[in-house]
Amino acid sequence: MAMTLEQAQRVGYTCLKALLRFAFMVANNLVAIPSYVLYLIMLQPLRMLDSKSFWYIEGVLFKWLLAMVASWGWWAGYTVVEWGDDVKALSEDEAMVLVNHQATGDVCTLMMCLQDKGTVVRQMMWLMDHIFKYTNFGIVSLIHGDFFIRQGRAHRDQQLVLLKEHLEKYYRSRNRKWIVLFPEGGFLRKRRETSQAFAKKNNLPFLKHVTLPRLGATQVILKTLVAPQENGTPAGRDAVLKESKSKGLQWVIDTTIAYPKGDPIDIQTWILGYRQPTVTHVHYRIFPVKDVPAEPEALTDWLYQRFIEKEDLLTHFYETGAFPPLQGQTKAISREMTLSNLWLVGIQSLAFLSGGMWYCIFQYFYHCLF
Repeated sequence: MAMTLEQAQRVGYTCLKALLRFAFMVANNLVAIPSYVLYLIMLQPLRMLDSKSFWYIEGVLFKWLLAMVASWGWWAGYTVVEWGDDVKALSEDEAMVLVNHQATGDVCTLMMCLQDKGTVVRQMMWLMDHIFKYTNFGIVSLIHGDFFIRQGRAHRDQQLVLLKEHLEKYYRSRNRKWIVLFPEGGFLRKRRETSQAFAKKNNLPFLKHVTLPRLGATQVILKTLVAPQENGTPAGRDAVLKESKSKGLQWVIDTTIAYPKGDPIDIQTWILGYRQPTVTHVHYRIFPVKDVPAEPEALTDWLYQRFIEKEDLLTHFYETGAFPPLQGQTKAISREMTLSNLWLVGIQSLAFLSGGMWYCIFQYFYHCLF
């Protein structure tokens, strides 16, 4: 069937817009990421004299970088509506955030919807697949202290040991508050069939919208970061609390991401913006960590139950277009998450001004030397 003139114009406009957005993203990365690295190199004397102030500044720069990523989706019309518990009140407490994983756009969605949660973004640690270490943002995550976990049975035990060491070394010394992980261990489309086969073999519920989570990383985080008095487990003594007067990990935030019609946004769409404006829905449930069991078998059951509940939440959402009300509510309440365009423009402008400043500095020293 021949394409009409109007359809051709629409395709042409979409391609041109995608090309311009891609060019802007490349330019954005070329000035913002090197500037982040160079600022922190220049601040190394401060790190030796006052590490707390150094990591405070690093956190502010890190939040700005994540805001730049959020702006690419925001300006394409990819917005967020939030449901369930209000997590803003926990921004100064330590919390573990459990998120279902459907596509690369999940991370971008979190970067956006956590921007208005106080100091959370600059004080959070991410657990992500090791492949992200080799992306353009990898150097930023390495400096910030995120943990890259290698998937696969052959690496599992070693990775959990490395995760424990990483948490003990960096989590409180850099004043981290929230730690974000995807317990499913991969994208839904890649793990669903294996998860369903495992569920059938072990007489577990059949899940379509999520997969059964893996225990390892969750257990290590709880053992390492929970203070002994929280759930009475001796494993909590592994937590390194010398760096601060931290109360330890206090909350688990069960986060469920839902896309209209179950069609997730990937990073390519987020960057190029060729998909029509889309509202992503994010649901939160808060659990006190003292109510989370410490024993492996009980913790496995507890974690499975969270993802069975996610399955029910997503089923309800896909059938009705909304999440169900919280217990005690007669009607579900949603909150539209907003970002300030003026603030985003200011951050982008600062990035390009910083890039120009560093270029002039290097040019000056180059001419002085040569």
